[in-house]
Amino acid sequence: MSRLFRRKNIPSILAEGSETGEHSLQRNLSLRDLTSLGIAAIIGAGIFSTIGNASASGGPAVILLFAFIAVACSFSAMSYAEFASSIPISGSAYTYAYASFGELIAWIIGWALIVEYAIGNIVVAISWSDYFTGLMDGMGWHIPEYFTMDYFSAKSGYLEVEMALASAPEKTKELWDYFTNAHITAKHTAWVNAPEFFGLKVICDLPALAIVFAITALIYRGVHETKTVGNYFVGLKLIVIILVIIVGAFYINPAHWSPFAPNGLSGVLKGVASVFFAYIGFDALATTAEECKNPKRDLPKAMIASLIICTVLYILIALTLTGLVNYKELGVGDPLAHAFSLIHVDWMSGLVAVSAVIAMASVLLVFQNGQPRIWMSMSRDGLLPKRFSNIHPKFKSPSFSTLVTGAMVAIPALFMNLQEVTDLSSIGTLFAFVLVNAGVIQMETHRNENHVGFRVPYYDGRLFIPLLCLISLFVFIVFDTSDVFVHLNKRENWPTAIFWVMFITLSGLSYKYRYSIIPVLGMVSNFYLMTQLNFTNWAAFIIWLLIGLIVYFLYGYHHSKLNRSA
Repeated sequence: MSRLFRRKNIPSILAEGSETGEHSLQRNLSLRDLTSLGIAAIIGAGIFSTIGNASASGGPAVILLFAFIAVACSFSAMSYAEFASSIPISGSAYTYAYASFGELIAWIIGWALIVEYAIGNIVVAISWSDYFTGLMDGMGWHIPEYFTMDYFSAKSGYLEVEMALASAPEKTKELWDYFTNAHITAKHTAWVNAPEFFGLKVICDLPALAIVFAITALIYRGVHETKTVGNYFVGLKLIVIILVIIVGAFYINPAHWSPFAPNGLSGVLKGVASVFFAYIGFDALATTAEECKNPKRDLPKAMIASLIICTVLYILIALTLTGLVNYKELGVGDPLAHAFSLIHVDWMSGLVAVSAVIAMASVLLVFQNGQPRIWMSMSRDGLLPKRFSNIHPKFKSPSFSTLVTGAMVAIPALFMNLQEVTDLSSIGTLFAFVLVNAGVIQMETHRNENHVGFRVPYYDGRLFIPLLCLISLFVFIVFDTSDVFVHLNKRENWPTAIFWVMFITLSGLSYKYRYSIIPVLGMVSNFYLMTQLNFTNWAAFIIWLLIGLIVYFLYGYHHSKLNRSA
């Protein structure tokens, strides 16, 4: 059993990352490049898409949700920054877990990150396709509906319309609603007009395939090309976002900010998954550690700087949106363009649509760049086949891993509609954040006083954490309307019950061992955000982890470098 939790010491990890030859990467990322990549990853689907549904649920008070999640992420960002400073090696949370908890936990984290990157990228690719299709329509180039969506969405839309037609004229209003809903009619049209091949409708999302193919080809050519394109993308979308805030300020109606929280705290928290999904990009910076010119200095600064910049922009955009129109109007896939369309500023609506296409592409760029580097690190350790760590001799990129990543995203994006799995991507990231914060706590007992670089400030949590736990538990019991502790037979209450067991246990350990406040708060806040995701996502995530364990014991355990050298 002890072999499962053997840790890699930091000197050996650093030695692997500093090797030259066929397994080495080029160091050419500066602080500006890293900050730009962080902004590219964080400002994308959040501002141009998911902020709409979050605002429709929480009203103007959604800015509090952005602030809360930013604080929760800042704890994790500091923990990431310490690890990135002390272990500046590709692999992100996977590598940090290997140094803190050992191989089995590292594998679990690496497997969980596949959910974060791969499924998250599928969602972004499909969302990009929707924006691109709309933009092309506006420019007079209509892409056939059957080449802009997946098979099952088209079929479901067709059946909905046919059922509505069958019920006419008894349900005239519902019939009218179907035919005035552009999304439903597009699905119906796609199914009706789709060509057939051996009796099977040919329906697929070609724009999603095209963008993944283009991004994968760019990343394959190396990080220099990736950073250059990323910097241009970031510059363009920052200009548009600042323009949105400035122009929108002249059309704001303060009356729209009242009521501030129309659906109360529950309405604000309803957007947790959507808002958090917008913030997870900063952890992708950790995967570029071996390509940074000065990772010990620049990675921590870039993580924190990108988080601060993006939080300010998110809050300003949320205030602008909810000031332009009533929050009820924002539950759409393109809230910025829709809001300016409603107030008849059509030129801004068109500009936002163009910027959204660029923003989505930049998010895809950063995350597609991150996943291969995690696989490369796992392959170096023997947990994945050796081919995953192959470095292209000319482009100095993890070539095989990059191609596999592209295929894993492109094929599902071509045939599937995975918008609903945003929550699954978020739960994988939150799980990684929890363990990275736990890793900092673990490393506290092995502090190296000669460590040069960023270190999470130490504040004794012996009294503060238990007191915070007691106050929070009291407030929860008083205001809990679902009676979690009374109705533990309901599976929806299990995540919350597990959270309180964890918080109480962590409080006791903090009192006994004087844990630092910041990483403990990072663990608590991120685990709390996990409880806001529904039980279905928890179940799917647990099943995914169990599959990962099967893969590990069938392959990784027997090929691990640590176990072979034992």
